[in-house]
Amino acid sequence: MSLRIATFNVENLMTRFDFTGFRNQLRQDRVIKLFEVRSEGVYQQLEQARVIASTDDTRQMTALAIADADADILCLQEIDNMEALQAFEYGYLFRMVGTGYRQKYLVEGNDSRGIDVAVLMREETRDGQKIELKEIKSHAMTTYRDLGLFDENLATTSHIDDKIFKRDCLELDLLVGGLPMTLYVVHFKSMGSPRDGLDGRRYTMPVRRAEARAVRRIIEDRFGAGHTVGKRFVICGDMNDYQERVDVIGARRAGYTFDHQVESESALDVFSHDGFAENVVRRRDPLDRWTLYHARGPEEQWLCQLDYIWLSPALAKANAGRLPEIVRNGQPYRTVFPPGQEVERYPRTGWDRPKASDHCPVVMTLDLI
Repeated sequence: MSLRIATFNVENLMTRFDFTGFRNQLRQDRVIKLFEVRSEGVYQQLEQARVIASTDDTRQMTALAIADADADILCLQEIDNMEALQAFEYGYLFRMVGTGYRQKYLVEGNDSRGIDVAVLMREETRDGQKIELKEIKSHAMTTYRDLGLFDENLATTSHIDDKIFKRDCLELDLLVGGLPMTLYVVHFKSMGSPRDGLDGRRYTMPVRRAEARAVRRIIEDRFGAGHTVGKRFVICGDMNDYQERVDVIGARRAGYTFDHQVESESALDVFSHDGFAENVVRRRDPLDRWTLYHARGPEEQWLCQLDYIWLSPALAKANAGRLPEIVRNGQPYRTVFPPGQEVERYPRTGWDRPKASDHCPVVMTLDLI
């Protein structure tokens, strides 16, 4: 019996407009910066027109990427609310996949912008096995004090009574063909801007490390510390950190070279250092593990993995010969692909936008027996 599971940060699936860019230049879209806008009323009209004009192409591509993932269970990040999810599923995704995802789950989390994690599930796997939700639990309200995870590394950014998860850790107890499996869906703290002499990744790493420790603690409290090896659990989501990257060296006209680098530390070492869970994307070639292209000028370009499917040791062992898939057809044309990895982009894909997302769906077919 097989199950296809995927994770995808669809980026800003919103039902509302953000007008804060009129007063905060950092929040203003680059196309509006080209024009002189004298009043907030005019700005709001322009912003509405811009968003509506670009959203249709974007969401068609998002739906195409999800259709290509063809997952039985789909873990999503950056969903505004259930209304946005339902509108997208009915208006876009259903047109791509036909019989769609009738089971939809979302709990409002902690993100200041209101973006949440969500799960879409089919009623049955592709081979006819029933997918049932037994229980769903949000950990959005869990604090550092609750789990005893506050330490000196967090003191400059957090308080002991702050909520650990900057969005949520959504826990779903499932039965798939009668077999139990527990799913944890997360979206860790973003890297942000440089502060206090540290780059954004280093400055925010203690927060993500605490989130990873909290996920592990929740799983160990559930199954018993030292007794998780034989359990079926999967951790999915955008974790905003990486253990390795591929530096992209060069420019369009001169050509590119690619240099694989291993990071000295990552928040995700919490999962991997002792075999608590396996990042199955590491089964792919080192130059072919990326899910996002980062570029900030020619001196700062790299490919890295931000999107993860972590398997418990039992599931990893049962699926030892299988490789995960990464759907990259929704990437904009500015994304630099290593040799041999180029794919056919979706229709109407732009140089930078429209696009399905900056992130790529990651998909794994699992044997649960």
